[in-house]
Amino acid sequence: QVQLVESGGGLVQAGGSLRLSCAASGRTFSIYKMAWFRQAPGKEREFAAEVIWSGSGTSYADSVKGRFTISRENAKNTVYLQMNSLKPEDTAVYYCAAVKGPTFFRAHEYDYWGQGTQVTVSS
Repeated sequence: QVQLVESGGGLVQAGGSLRLSCAASGRTFSIYKMAWFRQAPGKEREFAAEVIWSGSGTSYADSVKGRFTISRENAKNTVYLQMNSLKPEDTAVYYCAAVKGPTFFRAHEYDYWGQGTQVTVSS
């Protein structure tokens, strides 16, 4: 099993920045990649960004490309999501997820999830 704990959410004005953290514990050796998803009220959970755990590959949703940066610090078993130029439409609960093998950007394919952290962007 892998446990994921997110932190770093909060309230920020439009144009501001936040950095989310996700600390992984347990059988972290089984992780192939980690991702951030987000879910706004009344909407489905959507992919935001992902990073290969033991490599350098990253992918981003078009909606966040150029504004968000995902990174990892393997020594700390932690993944970060640096969010810049935030917009009100970025308001959502942000979830960290991990998967044991190659997948597409679909939430149901991920094996492990954190509890989520709220990000609210005011206009």
